Amino acid sequence: MANDTPAHLDDDIDAGIVRAMSLDGRATLAELSTTVGLSVSAVQARLRKLETRGVITGYRALVDPESVGKPLAAFVEITPLDPGQPDNAPELLEHLTEIEACHSIAGDSAYMLLVRVASPRHLESLIRDIRSAASVNTHTTVVLQTFYENRPILPS
Repeated sequence: MANDTPAHLDDDIDAGIVRAMSLDGRATLAELSTTVGLSVSAVQARLRKLETRGVITGYRALVDPESVGKPLAAFVEITPLDPGQPDNAPELLEHLTEIEACHSIAGDSAYMLLVRVASPRHLESLIRDIRSAASVNTHTTVVLQTFYENRPILPS
């Protein structure tokens, strides 16, 4: 059984490491050492513990969607056609790579999807695929402009 208890930071030094890594995921151990005032080896040990405990869950490149041919973003709310159907839409939609994120939400809809596609025609096709794969109704909001996203998650 998976542990649903969230990982927590042990102290202000862990918080400093997480803050620094959130702001710059490519920070070197030497830079982190200077930031938090520990030796490089101590920072490395703490960083490994933060990764092992699931506080830091990974590292990835942030890619400009327009540069890879997916300039159109949209939010797609989905609601089951039959309220009695199994709640397995995330699993049913997982194969659709245009879906960047799937969030369970409160309100009339069951899930909110963030999708990225090449064009309105591709969006129409994706919506058709979503409806078919998960037996859902959809409500789509096209993103006109994004002012910020992928902001660092900083400890409180």
